[in-house]
Amino acid sequence: MMNTLPETDYYEALVRRDGSYEGTFFVGVKTTGIFCRPTCPARKPKQENCEFFETAKEALLASYRPCLRCKPLAYPGDSEVITRLIAAVEANPEKRFKDADFRELGLDASTARRQFKKRFGMTFVEYARSRRMGLAMKEIRKGQPVIEVQLASGYESSSGFRDAFARILGETPKRWSGAYLQAKWLDTPLGPMLAIADEGGLHLLEFVDRRGLEREVERLRLTARAVIIPGDAPVFEQVTVQLEEYFAGTRDRFDLPLVLYGTPFQRQVWEQLCLIPAGETISYQELAVRVGNPAAVRAVARANGANQLAILIPCHRVIRLAGDLGGYAGGLARKAALLKLERTKRGLNHR
Repeated sequence: MMNTLPETDYYEALVRRDGSYEGTFFVGVKTTGIFCRPTCPARKPKQENCEFFETAKEALLASYRPCLRCKPLAYPGDSEVITRLIAAVEANPEKRFKDADFRELGLDASTARRQFKKRFGMTFVEYARSRRMGLAMKEIRKGQPVIEVQLASGYESSSGFRDAFARILGETPKRWSGAYLQAKWLDTPLGPMLAIADEGGLHLLEFVDRRGLEREVERLRLTARAVIIPGDAPVFEQVTVQLEEYFAGTRDRFDLPLVLYGTPFQRQVWEQLCLIPAGETISYQELAVRVGNPAAVRAVARANGANQLAILIPCHRVIRLAGDLGGYAGGLARKAALLKLERTKRGLNHR
């Protein structure tokens, strides 16, 4: 996500179609699922429906597909190899490309892969995989049953689909001497969640259909300087048990080792979130007051959105001043369900 200028500056450049910003940012449009250049001629979305990215790779990892009008992955100086590879993936995003497929396109596989890596900073396989899984996640967000999505994506078993999702988490551990993070898929009454942890504690817990989860995982991998691989960590059993108790209404606070990333201000916001009792809500304005900066409502909202430990750090308990739910990365339906659960179960034995 962009962090060098206020989002309003990027949005104003987008509205102006300012060519001086070309190559400095890309915009993802939440309502359409596409990402564009700053100069795209398409009708401009509302600012609240925009996400801004520094690179095309970040937009792809956030499950956006390239716009057909402004073609954000195409540049005048691109080779024919790059152009043909992008067109091939867009023509059949679910295809798993092998050497024979490159030959059918009239391309040398090693040359094509080398040029693609140099041009985009990611391998051709990473690009094709992120597009394929992006399509699958888009269908899940639209309400398609997971079994239908996995079959449409070419996976005959749920374990195969989960393994494919897991493969976007990072490099294989061969010849890797650095840190490892373990990733596991956890089932909950509100849908599956992805948990990532190490021996020290839980680093991430998010619903798997959260928009931009791939980008969030990539950011975690880079920040932690670790390989993320499917596996088991000691905390996963604790998380599973405590989530089961939470959804059963017998737990409203969590006692888990957490590994937090973020600025001192973000950590201050997250600390205040954990002080909101289950079954209660506060406004973003009130949260700003509680962190000692009443004017920092937008900064508080951004810190709320940066929380990567859903439910455990209860950002779902913050609503708008007018009483409507506001935003929630896991979806407003889930936010409403979590609040309803907590209000219904409030008063039972707590731990």
